[in-house]
Amino acid sequence: MEDAYVRSVSEVLDFFGVDSTKGLSDSQVLQHARLYGKNVLPEEERASFWKLVFKQFDDLLVKILIAAALVSFVLALINGETGLAAFLEPSVILLILAANAAVGVITETNAEKALEELRAYQADIATVLRNGCFSILPATELVPGDIVEVSVGSKIPADMRMIEMLTDQLRVDQAILTGESCSVEKDLESTKATNAVYQDKTNILFSGTVVVAGRARAVVVGVGASTAMGSIRDSMLRTDDEVTPLKKKLDEFGTFLAKVIAGICILVWIVNIGHFRDPSHGGFLRGAIHYFKIAVALAVAAIPEGLPAVVTTCLALGTKRMARLNAIVRSLPSVETLGCTTVICSDKTGTLTTNMMSVAKICVVNSVQNGPAIAEFGVTGTTYAPEGFIFDSTGIQVGLPGFDSMPSALNMLSKHERASYCNHYWENQFKKVSVLEFSRDRKMMSVLCSHKQTDIMFSKGAPESIIARCRNILCNSDGSTVPLTATLRAELESRFNSFAGKETLRCLALALKIMPMGQQTLSIDDEKDLTFIGLVGMLDPPREEVRNAILSCMTAGIRVIVVTGDNKSTAESVCRKIGAFDHLVDYVGHSYTAAEFEELPAMQQTVALQRMALFTRVEPSHKRMLVEALQNQNEVVAMTGDGVNDAPALKKADIGIAMGSGTAVAKSASDMVLADDNFATIVAAVAEGRAIYNNTKQFIRYMISSNIGEVVCIFVAAVLGIPDTLAPVQLLWVNLVTDGLPATAIGFNRQDSDVMKAKPRKVGEAVVTGWLFFRYLVIGAYVGLATVAGFIWWFVYSETGPRLPYAELMNFDTCSTRETTYPCSIFEDRHPSTVSMTVLVVVEMFNALNNLSENQSLLVIPPWSNLWLVASIILTMLLHILILYVPPLSILFSVTPLSWDEWTVILYLSFPVIIIDEVLKFFSRNSNGIRFNFRFRRFDGLPKKELRDK
Repeated sequence: MEDAYVRSVSEVLDFFGVDSTKGLSDSQVLQHARLYGKNVLPEEERASFWKLVFKQFDDLLVKILIAAALVSFVLALINGETGLAAFLEPSVILLILAANAAVGVITETNAEKALEELRAYQADIATVLRNGCFSILPATELVPGDIVEVSVGSKIPADMRMIEMLTDQLRVDQAILTGESCSVEKDLESTKATNAVYQDKTNILFSGTVVVAGRARAVVVGVGASTAMGSIRDSMLRTDDEVTPLKKKLDEFGTFLAKVIAGICILVWIVNIGHFRDPSHGGFLRGAIHYFKIAVALAVAAIPEGLPAVVTTCLALGTKRMARLNAIVRSLPSVETLGCTTVICSDKTGTLTTNMMSVAKICVVNSVQNGPAIAEFGVTGTTYAPEGFIFDSTGIQVGLPGFDSMPSALNMLSKHERASYCNHYWENQFKKVSVLEFSRDRKMMSVLCSHKQTDIMFSKGAPESIIARCRNILCNSDGSTVPLTATLRAELESRFNSFAGKETLRCLALALKIMPMGQQTLSIDDEKDLTFIGLVGMLDPPREEVRNAILSCMTAGIRVIVVTGDNKSTAESVCRKIGAFDHLVDYVGHSYTAAEFEELPAMQQTVALQRMALFTRVEPSHKRMLVEALQNQNEVVAMTGDGVNDAPALKKADIGIAMGSGTAVAKSASDMVLADDNFATIVAAVAEGRAIYNNTKQFIRYMISSNIGEVVCIFVAAVLGIPDTLAPVQLLWVNLVTDGLPATAIGFNRQDSDVMKAKPRKVGEAVVTGWLFFRYLVIGAYVGLATVAGFIWWFVYSETGPRLPYAELMNFDTCSTRETTYPCSIFEDRHPSTVSMTVLVVVEMFNALNNLSENQSLLVIPPWSNLWLVASIILTMLLHILILYVPPLSILFSVTPLSWDEWTVILYLSFPVIIIDEVLKFFSRNSNGIRFNFRFRRFDGLPKKELRDK
């Protein structure tokens, strides 16, 4: 029954055919169970384990690598290779892919935990009236029409319509559903509001919420998936995980790279068709297979096998740095998504504020001589801790008479002792005797205390209720008691209206009454003839650091939208205090309630979204709607939340941010958890995310240029007709170890000082733009040519080599069919491939230094600015020396020890890469480079396309 909140009690009971004094009969229970179903959230169909595993291999680059591994294995068998040599290359490739698949399966399994944890909020049992008798039944057996009794501590077992109050009031904590900071009072009256949200449905008890005061009976109107909790589950199921910007660009890059690889492989094979019949191959088919193997080696060289692992490692290192900032990252890709966040939709309560209701103003009557003299005092401090000061209207510090030394005395105590000292002091001064609890009809409560042979009743409550019961007033200046006149009443009511209206403070009035000695209990009749003490105005104070954090967001081009379930005026007041509206002349067109926004025509909604700074009186569906609407305008949205109600919006947002104090469901649906619930932490995380993305771009570019070098090396060797410069296992070693370590260390590059002064990068921004792609083509071409040059040098010029004429090297494949002055076995010597592999390793170490900055010279940002990179280069070179000089490893990688002369030539061939990149960086820093960028814009290393499927 979806409209139970607008129906009267009798209408709802008649709809289900139930008597409120007897409940449902057994036959009605069976009939309703068939009609409405069980009171459980049904389990969704989950993908099998093997389906998740196979899903991880559904990637074009991965498929190419698998094909390369299989072809490599088959070709090895065809060539008669056995043992480790035949299995090494395909085994290494498959192990890498298996590791990446394992990470993917674990990530996707964790993503579904939010739906499982949602069931934890369902009640286990319920007190149900059936056949005229109350009994305790499992909550899963409830059906619509059941009469259920709830009391303090009860978890609501289903969505229910209130039908009878058994105490003066019933209050429910429904924060997990609505995000309201205070418990909500429930009643029996029908709701008249149009477009009612959960907060307006004051006669409905929602499944999963908890009764905090009172006792009542209600009729079940919704079970299982038909409850408010069920609608959240359905919303989560309808929400697909958004692909992060970097993942999109890497996917596009993979597709682009796959096409390039396929083209080059086919081209290399076709170019060498004329060599298929060379005698050295032993026939046309074997020649075709030989060059096919070269094409496979080319594919292995072109694919940066270590890239997924390096990206994952860099993002993981970023999460550690964020954890130190109190931002706990649950989803690694979300780290870089933070860098392009354009809108932060933030909860108000607890995130922008402390969620600790604190006294901000005090109003007392000083004296009635010469007319009423009302005095106001301001109270500082933003938490429950006894920290802060009291100031009068002129700004002079004020304290309690006789307690002038108290502040300095408190400062001598530890924080733990100071937190409870004042409370314990006054508890000992005024011993509590009896309590008259709050009720909604009186709107007040009273406490009877004993103090120095005097019994005093202290009362607090709504100002209108307290003032109406007061006869006298306590003067603050001299402690005298004077009659409360009509003039004084009017003045106090005026101050109350100012506190509650203009300043949007929650007000309480305080009063006392001297009671007869020995009285042990209180009654309602005692609450009259009171002496008025004063008014206190309370608020949920803004966090002190939030104002600067919001200013940082504005500087960084990030818009902040405050989203709250509170009413509009209260939220606007808080926004004024935190600085969210400092840049606005007025609030018209910037502040909307959910109902106001929904009533706008579509075009006006679009305009409103672009200007919105505050969104109030929202419920879960509104949060998700806001995220979708902003994403439709190509915004990258971060959404905060802490309740079960926030889970769908958190899952839908580009970055879902849960509060550390929030529910398990919200945390499981989020990408990041704020340990300190602080908005300023989000801003710090955005800065870190931007820095991580910048470093990620640097090592991606580094690995791309390295792989371009390997491709150029193999391609040039094939075109020139010289022997294979590098074996596939050597290429794997370079791609995984000698490329991977420095690439990971690049992730430790320093954060730019102006990282939060730049506008958010666009989601469609290519990781490698046209000019940069040209730069890395140049660098890659040099890397490849230097590697080939090292290979040719050993054969033609090296003192320890055969010193062959270059023509002999180009005709190596006909060596066995003609007379030569050298043995044909010289072409199987491991020295030339060792030289070319070492040139490739060393030149890439120098190239790693080039990537300390995209455009800054090494003279400005020297190598020691990133000691991790220096250490990784040293470690990489030690590992390379290890495989050169340790026999079992040198045999495995087909390498041999090098002489000092060979090392000298290697350094000569490698160092120029720094000079070349310094020249290219110089052009990047000057207008010529910028103009060149426009010229190359259409030729993008990562092709641009529409990034978000709507």
